[in-house]
Amino acid sequence: MENLGQTIVPDLGSLESQHDFRTPEFEEFNGKPDSLFFNDGQRRIDFVLVYEDESRKETNKKGTNEKQRRKRQAYESNLICHGLQLEATRSVLDDKLVFVKVHAPWEVLCTYAEIMHIKLPLKPNDLKNRSSAFGTLNWFTKVLSVDESIIKPEQEFFTAPFEKNRMNDFYIADRDVFFNPATRSRIVYFILSRVKYQVINNVSKFGINRLVNSGIYKAAFPLHDCKFRRQSEDPSCPNERYLLYREWAHPRSIYKKQPLDLIRKYYGEKIGIYFAWLGYYTQMLLLAAVVGVACFLYGYLNQDNCTWSKEVCHPDIGGKIIMCPQCDRLCPFWKLNITCESSKRLCIFDSFGTLVFAVFMGVWVTLFLEFWKRRQAELEYEWDTVELQQEEQARPEYEARCTHVVINEITQEEERIPFTAWGKCIRITLCASAVFFWILLIIASVIGIIVYRLSVFIVFSAKLPKNINGTDPIQKYLTPQTATSITASIISFIIIMILNTIYEKVAIMITNFELPRTQTDYENSLTMKMFLFQFVNYYSSCFYIAFFKGKFVGYPGDPVYWLGKYRNEECDPGGCLLELTTQLTIIMGGKAIWNNIQEVLLPWIMNLIGRFHRVSGSEKITPRWEQDYHLQPMGKLGLFYEYLEMIIQFGFVSLFVASFPLAPLLALVNNILEIRVDAWKLTTQFRRLVPEKAQDIGAWQPIMQGIAILAVVTNAMIIAFTSDMIPRLVYYWSFSVPPYGDHTSYTMEGYINNTLSIFKVADFKNKSKGNPYSDLGNHTTCRYRDFRYPPGHPQEYKHNIYYWHVIAAKLAFIIVMEYLALLPRLGHSGMILAHCNLRLPVDCCMCYRFVDEIRLLEQLTSDFIDSLYYIFSISIISIFFSVTFFFLLLSLGPTPCFSVSNFLS
Repeated sequence: MENLGQTIVPDLGSLESQHDFRTPEFEEFNGKPDSLFFNDGQRRIDFVLVYEDESRKETNKKGTNEKQRRKRQAYESNLICHGLQLEATRSVLDDKLVFVKVHAPWEVLCTYAEIMHIKLPLKPNDLKNRSSAFGTLNWFTKVLSVDESIIKPEQEFFTAPFEKNRMNDFYIADRDVFFNPATRSRIVYFILSRVKYQVINNVSKFGINRLVNSGIYKAAFPLHDCKFRRQSEDPSCPNERYLLYREWAHPRSIYKKQPLDLIRKYYGEKIGIYFAWLGYYTQMLLLAAVVGVACFLYGYLNQDNCTWSKEVCHPDIGGKIIMCPQCDRLCPFWKLNITCESSKRLCIFDSFGTLVFAVFMGVWVTLFLEFWKRRQAELEYEWDTVELQQEEQARPEYEARCTHVVINEITQEEERIPFTAWGKCIRITLCASAVFFWILLIIASVIGIIVYRLSVFIVFSAKLPKNINGTDPIQKYLTPQTATSITASIISFIIIMILNTIYEKVAIMITNFELPRTQTDYENSLTMKMFLFQFVNYYSSCFYIAFFKGKFVGYPGDPVYWLGKYRNEECDPGGCLLELTTQLTIIMGGKAIWNNIQEVLLPWIMNLIGRFHRVSGSEKITPRWEQDYHLQPMGKLGLFYEYLEMIIQFGFVSLFVASFPLAPLLALVNNILEIRVDAWKLTTQFRRLVPEKAQDIGAWQPIMQGIAILAVVTNAMIIAFTSDMIPRLVYYWSFSVPPYGDHTSYTMEGYINNTLSIFKVADFKNKSKGNPYSDLGNHTTCRYRDFRYPPGHPQEYKHNIYYWHVIAAKLAFIIVMEYLALLPRLGHSGMILAHCNLRLPVDCCMCYRFVDEIRLLEQLTSDFIDSLYYIFSISIISIFFSVTFFFLLLSLGPTPCFSVSNFLS
């Protein structure tokens, strides 16, 4: 790139010294609305620049407008010096707008194709494709596939990086089609991003992005090839936009597979790999949704057989159990049966089917990532992006700051860098501090929500009814816990949306300050910052409910206080799982609705307003470039927010799915619509994006791997510590029968009485003695949710043997589930290596594909080693966890209430 700046980019000096500019010729519109060529009909339009003529502006600031005009003239003159050809045409609807059409001749395309290391065809691919393993289902897949008579399959070629001195080796049947429109747009954008327009005090200003941001140009974009609703009248037009709308974006094609090859050809590999990933994720969600619905139906159909819920609702059991106050002074004593309706709903989500579904999702998320790696490797091979790193160039913003000259320790050659090692350390420190500060701000907002819950719960406990009289239906559902949970979830969602809006701009500022070298580095850095923020922002409240609420509350005689003032929240007698489900539903559903409003309604409304303002000139024939100009710009970050939305959804589906089996179904429905909505936006509402290369989904891949590992742990812990499944199983198999129980056979009868400990009212501390609510009658004891010995016992209010059995079962379940979820990763990687066979090259042209296969094998081997590493790490953690817990039990020693022999029995 340094040589490029010296030999191709001429230094035109300061702005004041540039008098003789080379300007594009003005041509009148020739009346052909579908034309993609200059007026001569020979030179193809590769890019369009739009500006507003300063001489015709209504508010004419002479000094400012003159500076902008001279900068633009210098820039266009430099473009012509680079070999690009320009043609200017005034707008048909607004004579203040001028459209500058850019064409790259053959020599320029060849020169920059070599500089950019673009891979181009050598010869047609004559290798036979492997037959499908599902050949008997061809009739079914044919219905779902795109009709090949409409979208013809792309011809495959062996490719290599282009070199001008080996031009005869490349497959050049026709110079006009050797560089397809997407490649031509990439090359032209590469030039536009690096051409100077001003040099002041040896500081260069360059690039179309800066000119657009400063308002010198209104827009810069490549052209769509036709209207999306009908084909072009030009016989040379490929009509790919029309085909994409008809077979991909139209609602009637919602059941069909995506034409990934055509998407990649029209929009580039970066767009193609996104839709390939989104489609594959949606396909995998289908299996998870089927299992989730089955588990939900199992819980729904068996809720009438839920013994412990019947005991809660029974007037002679739950109606006579007096529960201790859940806060000091204002909170009353209450009867257990006021939670009857919530216990019935909890039976749906906290059933044996939920346990099975949690284990299944742990395996599913692991297999999804492994299968996606395989699919992604296939796309890299098919789309020739295995060696993409050699093709990617530095960002123009990075090159502009490369003012320091250092000696490379390896090559011993001079190279330019933007800042010294000390300056880099300072930037990293400042950026890390800024990210840490905003994360602390989110945590502070979460703490504020917790304080809100603690404060409002006291109010609801005092105001809402404390008895069920059977006449008011609101009393069945609006308990203090439910009212607190719903209002806190809504407030949490509003705060999340506000913080998201603020932090997006902050993250972009921090990443710009870091100055990453390439566009991939820039997006990866921004991705990690945004996801780290979003992770804390979206999931912190769910983590609090799942793993902290109701876990550290002490007991009525010795409660634990938050911030020394607020008594910690307690869960319902059925646990916090239902509240976690409520929180998950509100945030996940609200986020989906809000994103769809932003993605669909806003662009549609903006385009509708634009058409309304242009209605006076609707009878005029407008050219292709003017039609595209009035579409919405995609934005600087392109697909970043689309990825972020789906990854956050993936986190909800995988991290907390044990509390809501219908989450995969909701995600599946949302994603089926998301694919078509995104396709509709790209083809109808947005200008055509500059095609970009992409090897994979970037930093989102390790993020998903981290989520998958965390999901195994969180789902295991939700079942173990948030759900009541493990205590119920322990009671059923151990404490319902002798020697601990009185029943002759295994049963769930008596479970509620067994899990509610007894507290003596006289043992309340001073804060609770002043409780004015005594309308439930005089009573000397109350019940609370815990496994402790009753008053009068030699170890009163200490944890009983039931508690230690439950803890042991929970830890054992976590360890077993982790192994079940991570073993498929090792098995899948080993299976791929065992069946991986390499084809030897049969001629010199195939050596490039042979190198690709070698790299593919290296990647698979790396995945296999990573799998071994994960299994080894989990094994060490599990063994350490088990040994530590066992020696903890030994340290307790034999006591009247507990012994190791009793525990082992």
